[in-house]
Amino acid sequence: MASTESDTPVWFITGCSTGFGRELARLVLERGWRVVATARKPDTLKDLVAGHDGRGLAVALDVTDQAQVDGAVRAAEQAFGRIDVLVNNAGYGYLSAVEEGEDAEIRAMFDTNVFGLAAVTRAVLPGMRARRSGCIVNISSQGGMIGFPGSGYYAATKFAVEGLSESLSKEVGPIGLRVLIVEPGPFRTDWAGRSLKQSATFIDDYEATAGSRRKQISGYSGKQPGDPVRAADAIIKAVQSDNPPLRLVLGRMAFEGVTGKLRTTLEEVEAWKDTSLGADFPDA
Repeated sequence: MASTESDTPVWFITGCSTGFGRELARLVLERGWRVVATARKPDTLKDLVAGHDGRGLAVALDVTDQAQVDGAVRAAEQAFGRIDVLVNNAGYGYLSAVEEGEDAEIRAMFDTNVFGLAAVTRAVLPGMRARRSGCIVNISSQGGMIGFPGSGYYAATKFAVEGLSESLSKEVGPIGLRVLIVEPGPFRTDWAGRSLKQSATFIDDYEATAGSRRKQISGYSGKQPGDPVRAADAIIKAVQSDNPPLRLVLGRMAFEGVTGKLRTTLEEVEAWKDTSLGADFPDA
């Protein structure tokens, strides 16, 4: 029996103006599925949904605005009846040594990368719970596993996403929902270009660490090894898998960095095993 339009999955993707969000939305539409593509400026999405009448919906969404979050989810459910896959992709980077950080900029990034992601997730979960079906994809970073000099505050947002997502997976797994944490390395998105923010402060003592990396990142936009289209395809493959991972690392640099971090962390923990175990009461 041929499938009908109502049988095709519905993807709700934040941050679709550029990068992973845009490529994901494009590939999902090419597969004949349905997409709610969101961005703060929906005009940037007109070409993306053009020619996909009835399957592509562009919606204005600033994830830091609760009214817009609720409205966007409501519009998706009214248009398509449900949300099968939520992709929390909206976010951006900020570079500074920890001491160089500016409080307002740090809080603004947390509002988008962490609290905005959580707000959209909370808004989508009731419908998924009612159907006992759905997948939540949270775009993290290799910086959600590795703290690099010069991006400590960005790493802090992504470490938060990792912890939130891991806990969420254990809460919703028993009721039929899945969580996928995506950890990309450097990709040719707008992350290191127009979207990137930096502190105006440079402290000489950090030039060899944070300063050097800040300059490196600013200079390689458009030259990263990662292909956003291949990354989007990999995410779709993982979502469709019968045995999906909790974490999906994307790109050689991220794979080598994450696996190296896990190995060295385990070695360090094991080296201090006796001290760790000795912190319990003797009869515990």
